[in-house]
Amino acid sequence: MRVIIVDDEHLARGVLREHLAAHAGIEIVGECANGFEAVKAIAELQPDLVFLDIQMPKLDGFEVAELAGSGTRYVFVTAYDQFALRAFEIHAIDYLLKPFSRERLAQALAHARERIGKPAQVQALLQEAAQRHAPLERVLIRDGARVHVVPAADIAWIEAQDDYVQITAAGKAYLKSQSLAELESQLDPAVFLRIHRSYIVNLGCIRRIEPAGKDSHCAVLDGGVRIPISRSGYQKVRDLIR
Repeated sequence: MRVIIVDDEHLARGVLREHLAAHAGIEIVGECANGFEAVKAIAELQPDLVFLDIQMPKLDGFEVAELAGSGTRYVFVTAYDQFALRAFEIHAIDYLLKPFSRERLAQALAHARERIGKPAQVQALLQEAAQRHAPLERVLIRDGARVHVVPAADIAWIEAQDDYVQITAAGKAYLKSQSLAELESQLDPAVFLRIHRSYIVNLGCIRRIEPAGKDSHCAVLDGGVRIPISRSGYQKVRDLIR
């Protein structure tokens, strides 16, 4: 079993490394001290199992799992038990609460051996879990080996583009592999409104509504950007900005 250890604490990585050394058939192929390193290592090394800390600077463990995709399995490792429900919502193999015993680690490895090789649906389950939690405060966008972390408050508008969405934030455009409907469900409905089948806008960025033809309208955003509004979208905008 090929394993990666992810934890921002050097001592915690060392303890886990020592415990894993006592188990036959375990190959530690990488260690990472933060979420960005983890996303890159998981993509390059394609481990069978990742022991993943949850609370880390820059990217937390759940964000790492979202960006790394569905090709691996996770055992979450944390000193806090309040994340357990969310971990199992995305079908983590196990959840180790620090400090854990050697026996508890052995149990987690037994669970992993039973489940590795079976089809994983981590990405879909992450999406389902995200919809049951608070609105996104930031959007993660993977661009090759790089990861962009975009604060939701900076997003001006989002446009559907086939299987992607184009997110415009702070004057920059980013492509993310996600449907518009799915992203809409994760954003704060008090801030973001779908005004057209292909567009979501940040209500705070709308400067005015103008006619765009017979029975049609558009939203004029900061910088003069014009976004089409559907008939149903127009009614929603009118109700919200009266």
